Amino acid sequence: MIFTPTRLAGAFIIDLEERHDERGFFARAWCAAELEAHGLNPAVDQCNVSHNTASGTLRGLHYQAAPHEEAKVVRCTRGRLYDVLVDLRPGSSTFGDHVGVELSAQSRRMAYVPEGFAHGFLTLEPDTEVFYMMSAGYAPESARGVRWDDPALGIDWPGPVRVISDRDRSYPDLDGPQGAR
Repeated sequence: MIFTPTRLAGAFIIDLEERHDERGFFARAWCAAELEAHGLNPAVDQCNVSHNTASGTLRGLHYQAAPHEEAKVVRCTRGRLYDVLVDLRPGSSTFGDHVGVELSAQSRRMAYVPEGFAHGFLTLEPDTEVFYMMSAGYAPESARGVRWDDPALGIDWPGPVRVISDRDRSYPDLDGPQGAR
């Protein structure tokens, strides 16, 4: 596994280190010891899949509040998407900053989203499927979100949002009365 740190401490892009031969290739896609060696949470408590029928589907920006914070590893297993990680850690020098990365089935690239970050994505192709490994199970009482188009975040989504849930559309701004700040 190849770990590339982002400008947000603790958030990484993970690429497979492919070993090719006449059959194709082999690569390790998960290794607790390698994650721990990079200071990352290797726990996997729950795995989820989301299928997104239409291009332009936006999911997020989601996070779980204390005491149910979660780290996640996100991989696009079909199609292509733009993945966004937003730092919501109190006291962080990059609080409110974000990074975005394109994930696709072809690239096999993954994003490591640490505890204390909001996460969301916009599909760039129809029939995009996403696989998530979560360090903690879903706790509805701790489920939170930040508005995907909050001007304070300044996320430059690479296409129009065509499909979004009412819940995701109604999340507060980061600095709103029920925001993460």
